[in-house]
Amino acid sequence: MKLKLPDPKSPLRIGTRGSPLALAQAYETRERLSIAYGLSLDSFEIVVIKTTGDKVLDRPLKEIGGKGLFTKEIEEALLQESIDIAVHSMKDMPVQQPNGLILDTFLPREDVRDAFVSRIHTSLADIPQGATVGTSSLRRKAQIMSKRPDLKIVEFRGNVQTRLKKLDDGVAECTFLAVAGLNRLKMEDIITAPISTDEMLPAVAQGAIGIERREKDIKVATMLEAIHNSATGLLLSAERAFLEALDGSCETPIAGLAEFKNENLRFRGEILKTDGSEVFSDEQVVSKEDATLVGIEMAQKLLSQAGNDFFS
Repeated sequence: MKLKLPDPKSPLRIGTRGSPLALAQAYETRERLSIAYGLSLDSFEIVVIKTTGDKVLDRPLKEIGGKGLFTKEIEEALLQESIDIAVHSMKDMPVQQPNGLILDTFLPREDVRDAFVSRIHTSLADIPQGATVGTSSLRRKAQIMSKRPDLKIVEFRGNVQTRLKKLDDGVAECTFLAVAGLNRLKMEDIITAPISTDEMLPAVAQGAIGIERREKDIKVATMLEAIHNSATGLLLSAERAFLEALDGSCETPIAGLAEFKNENLRFRGEILKTDGSEVFSDEQVVSKEDATLVGIEMAQKLLSQAGNDFFS
């Protein structure tokens, strides 16, 4: 059966949040599909959907529902067939998708590191005693407090532009952003210093874009095969298995990173108390075939050290 491709009269509808970064990710998806099939850009329609996470900016995510806040309305649109695919930042994605939806297409992964961003300090080590740090990430907060309990952490929600304005307004002296997002926005110049993953292990799936579709939509599934990056998929299978085994959400400080090491896979995992008072971390090198298994084993290993009530 010949694949019926989208065209300007019947475009493929790409659902996304409306932030500059979310739009950049949707445009990248559109461009990759356009090149893969030799289609004009107007064969694709970008559909902006406002999520609960975009509407509530004055409270921490843990108080209003966690990761699903950035996906619920988009997934509803997908199930109602008002869009054909949804483009997501994978670090925002819950490990379980609603019935009828599947997440099995990933674009090549960007830089996984966090970026230190400040108008007045040159690095994390340079921050003076008692300085104010802005972040909305429980992971980053816990990691910072485990190293520098003297620092004052203030809530710093909003898109990249909003956070930069807060820096300029003096709400905080520095903040942390994903290098991947700044690269995609072509804002690399605002990075004061990238932070080594040895110093700050990133969020699970940081730097990766995922594309969600209806499980029974064979036409879309076939189209997406052309842009799927299997290497990213393999790495994320380890990281998301780790997150799922920990029952992780935005309410729990968890970091995890899978990387290729020669012909094998290196996995590092970390769990922290929200105040940074306790940190458990470990790493393993396994064969690529054991990617999912190593994520589960790492979660079990860290929980056995920390105790099952560690996140309570």
